[in-house]
Amino acid sequence: MAPNQNLAATVYGPNDLRLEERPIPEPAFNEVVVEVDSCGICGTDIHFLKEGGFGAQRLIKPIVLGHESAGVVRKVGSSVTHLKVGDRVAIEPAAGCRTCDLCKVGKYNICLDGKHCTTQKHDGNCSNYYAQYADCCFKLPDNVTMEEGALLEPLAVAVYAGRRAQITLGSKVIIFGAGPIGLVCLIAAKAMGATRTVILDLEHAKHRLEVAKQLGVTDVIAIRKEDTEDQLVQKIHEILGGPADRVLECTGSQPGMRISIKATRNAGRICLVGLGNKDVQLPMVDAISREIEITTAMRYNHDYPAALEIVASGYVNVKPLVSHHFDLKNVHEAFRVASQGEGIKIMIHLVPRDTNNPIKFTK
Repeated sequence: MAPNQNLAATVYGPNDLRLEERPIPEPAFNEVVVEVDSCGICGTDIHFLKEGGFGAQRLIKPIVLGHESAGVVRKVGSSVTHLKVGDRVAIEPAAGCRTCDLCKVGKYNICLDGKHCTTQKHDGNCSNYYAQYADCCFKLPDNVTMEEGALLEPLAVAVYAGRRAQITLGSKVIIFGAGPIGLVCLIAAKAMGATRTVILDLEHAKHRLEVAKQLGVTDVIAIRKEDTEDQLVQKIHEILGGPADRVLECTGSQPGMRISIKATRNAGRICLVGLGNKDVQLPMVDAISREIEITTAMRYNHDYPAALEIVASGYVNVKPLVSHHFDLKNVHEAFRVASQGEGIKIMIHLVPRDTNNPIKFTK
């Protein structure tokens, strides 16, 4: 039975997270109202909670966190024809304004006036109910779980990053960072044809590097404090059998970006995915003289259909990414676990679930 209240995980300031009741939304003509079932915690949610934001996105009012969600359609706008009440859907949380120059050329993901959640102007969807444009809600086949539907959001990020990096059959790929985005980038890179892959993270993140091994990475590198850039480049080349063709840098760190350049072949391509250091110093003469292309990726750009297809077809398995489960009433503990870097993907369940699930469930 659908709840008759709309509880929302709302951040008021640094380390000030409240579970508060908000009005149940009504759909506009082109929207649906979704009863959210599952919502994953993302690094940007943690930045808003711990630091009051990231980059230019600063907390200017209380906002609802969460944007990796799936649920059931409960209300349908008057012009919506492809969805009906009862449909299970994944929610793409980024939508453009539909009228600006960026939207008209297909770059809705960086539209300045778009409805992107969670951002300083738009609430997220870690709440019982959320209204979203119907064309941003993707119907889930019966064989796709709600958790997998929620995981389509980070997977779409990885699909977009892989496309921006132009990963193709036979690519040798470096991935910096074995967090959730780094791991889904590994999944996407392999699905796109990468044949040799290496993923790097700090040695204290060995549990995440072990997950990378389970996901089929060629090899991992646990970075030690005493490792130099040249030593890490040599280790990468030994694993890949030479310089990388493509790099997905998911940490946003200066060392990751510098090593990306040094470990990449002439005319290679690097995609910067992670949000980390605001300012960095890079060996740009090396990059320019060897024509290394450096590009960036923000959110996704019509990548939900591909992400859904590779999950629904069984081509990739994202289930191992979910390490912890929490009910909405325990949202504070969920964010504590996520902010401490415990596990991989922390999933909040807004609808009661079976606690006999073999994956760890925290009450």
